[in-house]
Amino acid sequence: MYENMVTARQYEERLQEEYMAGKQPAFDISAGPIPGELHLAAGHEAAGAGVCQHLRDDDTVTAPHRPHHIAIAKGVDLKRMTAEIFGRESGLSGGKGGHMHLFDPDVNFACSGIIAEGCPPAVGAGLAAKKRNTDSVAVAFLGEGAIDQGAFLESLNLASVQNLPVVFVVEDNDWAISMPKERVTDVENGAQRADGFGLQGMRVDADDAVAVSEAAREAVGRARDGNGPTLLEVQVHRRMGHFMGDPESYRPDEDKDAAEQRDSIERLESDLQAHGVDDETIDDLRSRAHDRVEEAIEWAKDQPEPESEDAYEDVFVNPPSGVTDNEPSTADTGGDD
Repeated sequence: MYENMVTARQYEERLQEEYMAGKQPAFDISAGPIPGELHLAAGHEAAGAGVCQHLRDDDTVTAPHRPHHIAIAKGVDLKRMTAEIFGRESGLSGGKGGHMHLFDPDVNFACSGIIAEGCPPAVGAGLAAKKRNTDSVAVAFLGEGAIDQGAFLESLNLASVQNLPVVFVVEDNDWAISMPKERVTDVENGAQRADGFGLQGMRVDADDAVAVSEAAREAVGRARDGNGPTLLEVQVHRRMGHFMGDPESYRPDEDKDAAEQRDSIERLESDLQAHGVDDETIDDLRSRAHDRVEEAIEWAKDQPEPESEDAYEDVFVNPPSGVTDNEPSTADTGGDD
């Protein structure tokens, strides 16, 4: 867990550097090597690492628009993921999806920029596993600002009615974009949403990877044993803005300071030291994470950009082979409308 968490933190700090290159002094979202928006999850690492360590490649994970820490913990190819973020041809989706729409079928991982969008596909994966009589599970990650979405609530209902092997993981960072949680949601503890659907609800109140892992072990084990879904809420913190370039004028300075002090990585490092892990081992883990991140970023930047004509591939509908704009319509040939 520690290595995954350190890798995710270092990865996002490097992405921040690469993303901001060329976008200053006046912020230009289209400039630089990573165009478009970038949402970072520094401070969320305990949730991804604590849950995903109990998963297999054949288990399905769906993530929200802050996906990198979850993707790393699930085993997504870091080089191809980075190439995707940089919009390169070697990316997971040929550079067309970007950082909010990562997809790696090798480890059954996907994410989306649409709020709570991953919940229905996770339920579908759970239903498929049940019908195939396998013990695979599905996990849907979402933010606390998404627990009022219809897609989430409908997913809870179907998962409960069908007794599906699904775990819903709510990452509570206290902020729904620019709104504090208490202004938009009627419950302080999001796990209470489980009560209305007859399923198990659990909450981890601290940024503690060990506590998350213990709760996730129970939830994933329940799903894998055929005992139905669980709603797990995990307290995390947001160390950066909602998106890169966010001035965060809505956020009090004391809230930012408190987030900086609630570091799950430092907490886990202290736990490791208390259990006899020496500083040399910890330094080796950090060095390995650093090298892996740097290798992925440099590899991605060296990859070719897609050809312009590739924009016409992988769209929803391609014309059948041989069809051209000059082909006569049915009206021209006397056919029926």
